[in-house]
Amino acid sequence: MEEHTIKETVKQVLTEYLQKNGHRKTPERYAILETIYSIKGHFDIDDLYNYMADKEKFRVSRATLYNTIILLIDAGLVIKHQFGNTSQYERSYNNETHHHMICTSCGKVAEFEDENLKQAIAQTRLKGFQASHYSLYIYGLCSKCAWARRKKNK
Repeated sequence: MEEHTIKETVKQVLTEYLQKNGHRKTPERYAILETIYSIKGHFDIDDLYNYMADKEKFRVSRATLYNTIILLIDAGLVIKHQFGNTSQYERSYNNETHHHMICTSCGKVAEFEDENLKQAIAQTRLKGFQASHYSLYIYGLCSKCAWARRKKNK
């Protein structure tokens, strides 16, 4: 789906969510949504704050960002990930299923796709449960940290 079409669709989803739940349709909420759907990959609140201030020239408080993120998660437009001690977010609409590798030493997060894993999960029967989506986190050491650890242990 084309980037412009995705942004128009998510605006419509947000509008419907706000109307249904009695929330105000503020320019800040739409600007935050627009910015999130311009970011590729994961981001934290500081990344979003800086991106909006530097690139979009649109200043909002961190409190507004946190509150809007919660609202966008509830609307199904953003996914929250807990990688160790940090919360990271990513857009969820039209986002291809992918997996995450998290380094337990430096905290680096890398995304990867594996068709065999996707197929295995899709074919797994979950008794008494109908899955809608999933996240897979694999924890370990990135190559840089593994190399440093090997060097240190010599």
